[in-house]
Amino acid sequence: MAKKSKSEEECQIMIQKSFRTPMVRFLRERLEKAGCAVGDNFFKAITCNQEVAGSYVRGEGVKLCSNYVRIQDDVNQVIIRELIHAFDDCRAANLDWSDCAHHACTEIRTNHLSGDCHYKRELLRGHEQECVRRKVLKSLSVNPNCSGYSAQDSLEAVWDVCYNDTQPFDRAP
Repeated sequence: MAKKSKSEEECQIMIQKSFRTPMVRFLRERLEKAGCAVGDNFFKAITCNQEVAGSYVRGEGVKLCSNYVRIQDDVNQVIIRELIHAFDDCRAANLDWSDCAHHACTEIRTNHLSGDCHYKRELLRGHEQECVRRKVLKSLSVNPNCSGYSAQDSLEAVWDVCYNDTQPFDRAP
């Protein structure tokens, strides 16, 4: 559990505040234009058993783990990340989350476009592309279809196409 973690109620208020940030507004608008509107009930604060800040689940929406977020910026980042996953799921009718290459691609895009690996956040952790690769491999490690070398092989196979795909943005933010 994060130090100074939030209750579900506090986290739900922080989720509502995140809707006013330009990036979250932009992503919600793009999802709506793509035919996948996400209302306020698409986002839910929950208490999580796994050490994650949040997740996107097709058909369920975005879950934020109130016990692993501390500040508003944490909540904003989780929502941005998960909205990029939702956008990928929306625009790719055949996105198969169990397929290691598909999963790698959406993780590459999410980590590259969310700003989580932005240079300001990465000063102590390394460079942006190294950060994206590290985070993708960490995410793939929990996918039972991506064990051993298949995670690294999938990441390499889709890297160029997925890293350079900046939709719904004109360029990487």
